[in-house]
Amino acid sequence: MNFINTVIDGLIVVEPKHHGDHRGWFMETYNEENFFEAGINVKFVQDNHSFSAEKGTLRGLHFQLNPKAQTKLVRCTKGAIYDVAVDIRKGSSTYGEWFGIELTAENKKQLLIPKGFAHGFMTLTHDVEVQYKVDELYAPECDRGIIWDDPAIGIKWPMDIRPILSTKDDMAPLLRNAENNFKYGV
Repeated sequence: MNFINTVIDGLIVVEPKHHGDHRGWFMETYNEENFFEAGINVKFVQDNHSFSAEKGTLRGLHFQLNPKAQTKLVRCTKGAIYDVAVDIRKGSSTYGEWFGIELTAENKKQLLIPKGFAHGFMTLTHDVEVQYKVDELYAPECDRGIIWDDPAIGIKWPMDIRPILSTKDDMAPLLRNAENNFKYGV
């Protein structure tokens, strides 16, 4: 596996090695020992799998508050998404900045998103499946969000359309108004 640091501290692109022949291919999407050797000591406890039928569906920007904050390892297993993480760690030099990457079934890239980031994605194709590991169980009482088009963040989504949103995501607050108990370095 290749671990590639991004411009935002803690946010890592993971490139699994895959091996193929005339039958198809095989790859490890997670290996605790490889992650540990790369300095990533995360114990994943839950796997999630989502399906989005329509191109232009946007899920996010989501996070869970401490003490139930989640590290996520995200990958697209069918179709393509534009995956985004926003640094919401107060005191971080990159607070409010975002990173986006195209994750596809073909490129097999993954994004490791640590605690203290809001996460969302937009589907770039129809019939998209996204799978991700988390290191904390879902806790509805800690579930929070930020509006996808917050002008203070300025995410450049790849499609210039009004996305398909859930009611919850469409009513999410701006970052400045969102409940947030993350502090950089803590």
